Amino acid sequence: MTIDLDAYLRRIGYDGPVRADADTLRALVAAHVRAVPFENLDPLRGVPVADLGPEALQDKLVARGRGGYCYEQNGLMGYVLERLGFGVERLAARVVWLRDPDGPEPAQTHLVLAVTIPGDDARRLVDVGFGGPTPPVPLVLGTAAEQPTTHEPYRLIDGDGVRALQAQIRAEWRTLYLFEELPRPHVDLEVGSWYVSTHPASKFVSQLVAARVAPDGRYALRGRNLAIHRGGATERVRFDTAAQVIEALTGTFGIDVSDVADRAELERRVDEVLDA
Repeated sequence: MTIDLDAYLRRIGYDGPVRADADTLRALVAAHVRAVPFENLDPLRGVPVADLGPEALQDKLVARGRGGYCYEQNGLMGYVLERLGFGVERLAARVVWLRDPDGPEPAQTHLVLAVTIPGDDARRLVDVGFGGPTPPVPLVLGTAAEQPTTHEPYRLIDGDGVRALQAQIRAEWRTLYLFEELPRPHVDLEVGSWYVSTHPASKFVSQLVAARVAPDGRYALRGRNLAIHRGGATERVRFDTAAQVIEALTGTFGIDVSDVADRAELERRVDEVLDA
C-alpha cells in the first residue's frame, strides 16, 4: 500500500505546494506537529504498537484521528516523505532527556529520520514524534551551529561519531537524545516499538503522556499534570479526576478518545496511572 497523500495533507491541515524541496519539508513538519498529538493511550491500555507498516499508521493517525509516539509519528512521516521523492533513512536514538543521572543507560528506543532533499547536499534531521520539546522544523545535520526555530533554538553536537541533539530551554542547553547516522532496518524498529509498548519498565506502559506543539507554545501532559509553555513562562494545571484528564486529551490535544476504548474503561485505566 502507498500512502494516501491527499488524506494525510487534510489531516495536518496543509494546502500549500507539495514538492521535494526544503520549503515543503519545513512546512510539512510544522503542520504535522501542530495537528497530530503525541500520545501513548494504546500501550497504556495494554495494546502493543506492533504494526509499523504504512497501512496501519495511516489508519490510526490519519483515518481514525489519533496520535502516537515516535515509531508511529516518524514512521508515518517517513512514508509520506518517500512518497514525495525525498530520501529517508531511519535512525535509532538514545533518549537522555529527563533521565535519572544515577539510573542505567537508556536503550536506543527512539526513531528519528535523516532526510535528503534532491539536489541538496545538506541532510536534515526530522523528528515529529519526540513529545515534549519536539523540534518544530527540520534541523540541518553536519553543523554544530545554533539553529533558530519557531520555538526553542536547537543545535547538534558531534562527539566521536555520536551526535547529541540539544535544545536551549530556560537559557540552558539540554541534551534530548544521542544518535549515530547509521540506518536501521525495519525489524529493528519493530523490536524497539514492541519493547516500549509492552515492557513493564516502559513509561509508555505505566504512565499517561501527551504533547502537542501550538503555533505560540507547547502543551505537555503527564498523568494529572498539564503544563502549558508559552512566551518563556509555564502555566501548570492539576486535574482532580480521570474525567477531567480525558476532557483535556480531547479538547487540548485533539485526540479522538472514542476510538481508544469505552469511556468507562478508559476512565478506569487513566485513574489507575494518574499519579504514576
